[in-house]
Amino acid sequence: MKISARNILRGRIVEVKKGTTTAHVRIDVGGQIVTASITNEAVDDLKLAAGQNAYAVIKASEVMVGVD
Repeated sequence: MKISARNILRGRIVEVKKGTTTAHVRIDVGGQIVTASITNEAVDDLKLAAGQNAYAVIKASEVMVGVD
């Protein structure tokens, strides 16, 4: 599969927490945790579970940063 996203982070799923319609998938990427919000349907289709290797694919036209 070929995609146009430039930010692809490889890691290991540490937690999948389903909500009413959306799940939060936490991925450990080199000691840093990245959290993805995806549909419960996507979690089921991909059969995501803690302990699996996974990729966080980040595609955005802007990334905003705030400071105190």
